Amino acid sequence: MSRGRSGALIALVVAGALAAGAPEALARRAKQAEPTLAPLARIVGEALTSDVAWERLVHLCDRIGHRLSGTQQLDQAVSWATEQMRADGLTEVRTEEVLVPVWQRGTASLALVGPREMPLDVLALGGSVGTGPEGIEADVLVVDSLEDLAARDRAEVEGKVVLYDRPFTTYGETVPIRTRGAAAAARLGAVASLVRSVGPSSLQTPHTGNQRYEDGVPPIPAAAVTIEAAELMHRLQDRGTTPRVRLQLGCGMGEPAPSANVIGEVRGREAPDEVVVVGCHLDSWDVGQGAQDDGAGCVGALEVGRLLARLPTPPRRTVRVVLFTNEENGLEGAKAYAEAHGDETHVAAIESDTGAGRAFGFRVDLRPLPNQPPLEWTEVEPRLADLRGALLPLDAAELIPGYGGADIGPLAALGVPALGLHQDMTGYWPIHHTEADTIDKIDPATFRRNTAVLAAAAWALAEGQPLRP
Repeated sequence: MSRGRSGALIALVVAGALAAGAPEALARRAKQAEPTLAPLARIVGEALTSDVAWERLVHLCDRIGHRLSGTQQLDQAVSWATEQMRADGLTEVRTEEVLVPVWQRGTASLALVGPREMPLDVLALGGSVGTGPEGIEADVLVVDSLEDLAARDRAEVEGKVVLYDRPFTTYGETVPIRTRGAAAAARLGAVASLVRSVGPSSLQTPHTGNQRYEDGVPPIPAAAVTIEAAELMHRLQDRGTTPRVRLQLGCGMGEPAPSANVIGEVRGREAPDEVVVVGCHLDSWDVGQGAQDDGAGCVGALEVGRLLARLPTPPRRTVRVVLFTNEENGLEGAKAYAEAHGDETHVAAIESDTGAGRAFGFRVDLRPLPNQPPLEWTEVEPRLADLRGALLPLDAAELIPGYGGADIGPLAALGVPALGLHQDMTGYWPIHHTEADTIDKIDPATFRRNTAVLAAAAWALAEGQPLRP
């Protein structure tokens, strides 16, 4: 379908109701035009007006809840998602088993004991070892960054709890204190590592997330504190008082356990062996409900499959919905999918894993094939015409070079064009990996619109010219 034709059809059926803020008007127009409604306009119109996806997201969040790898909740979510795909009429619905790491959070407590007694909120970081039941009591050394710590003498660090107090700039710039902080502190003899939660603001809400130990470096307990607690201890140190804390973590690793990626397809009518993946991760951290990370993305992907399966005529290429397991603390689902399916013809992969804010378009990650020179954006941009045409009526046609997403990253490394939903994240980072990641933070109308954007993109990529030159 040409850009002009698709854009005109959607504009006729959709854009007026969007501008007027009247979904009822949109539904009436879609119903009136249904006998001749083009597929793209039809799926976008239904995505904007249907309650199916929202009710599924409510079920996932309220009835199943957070879904850490190795838990019954994730197993329940896998079974539930499989049932939804079958009910929606997708084909080749199956689960593909993946062995995932199992980490149990256990109990956690932190208290300031000097210069005064004060309980502090804390969340252990993923993969952390425990302290033992007796806990750890030690003085705190507050540093600004990994580079600040590296400049210290071992005598200044040994036997202390290192606290990284680095304010949030961007996630990519700030998150290394979480992922690498414990190993860096352990190399200099620290007994534990604390990090200022990786987020721009806080209401005494600590953020969890994964961290990594290094071979040959003793693992030490690692946890996140609130922004308020980090700044308190930093102020004390700046004014000549050494903070002292007592930390107890009951976390630890268990034996790996079986989980699964959930897969279903809308088989292409002309080129069924050419595949467009629409994927997100079904697991979450064991705090909050995993609503924005990544419940909204997963239910949006399910809805793309449902909408395309309802069409009288399927898209030209196969659209494959993949709900990945174990993104948060291992990425085993993504790696297993790429290993099992990497030799198939993937023309594109889409991921939504940056919250539930308003979508502007997509970040496009198109890497060179092995032994080929890097691609210039000027080579890629003209091939985005079909995709841009499908997204323009939704005011979501901002296509920029950037990161596609973690779960489709292994496919991107093989040269598959990877597209990550580019959206407003201002409301996401404050609740990311916290108890506050709950469905009440998601606006239903914005969620429906984002789902329409995903569906329009999937259709355009399955119908239009391939993105790789």
